Amino acid sequence: MHLVSLLTDFGLKDPYVAEMKLVLIKKCPKATLVDITHQVEKHNIVEGAFLLEMAVPFFPDGTVHLAVVDPGVGSARAPVVVECRGRHVLVGPDNGLLTRAAKLLGYKQAYRIESPGFLGLKVAPTFHGRDIFATW
Repeated sequence: MHLVSLLTDFGLKDPYVAEMKLVLIKKCPKATLVDITHQVEKHNIVEGAFLLEMAVPFFPDGTVHLAVVDPGVGSARAPVVVECRGRHVLVGPDNGLLTRAAKLLGYKQAYRIESPGFLGLKVAPTFHGRDIFATW
């Protein structure tokens, strides 16, 4: 079973969460998507990091945790994949959002997402959640 947890500050009044989920489903049709929350206060990295840290211990080994709270979207901050013990993988922006969860899960190593094979066909400067993180 492929399990993907989702945490964002996208809210639920627009199609952004659905667009990101559809990219994930296209990439991995057998994945089970579990919403942690999409109601993190807009751009509040500290709140998002706390909520992610609280949720990840309840997920089984091998879960991919996709988290996007990204006030720096389109800036020089790196999109990253973080490997942790228990085959947990964190995917999101390198802005501190993933740090607490990585520490709790047992950080192993991190990679910058830059290979064209891991990027969407078209990367919008304002929607890396869909065009970079969900395509990984």
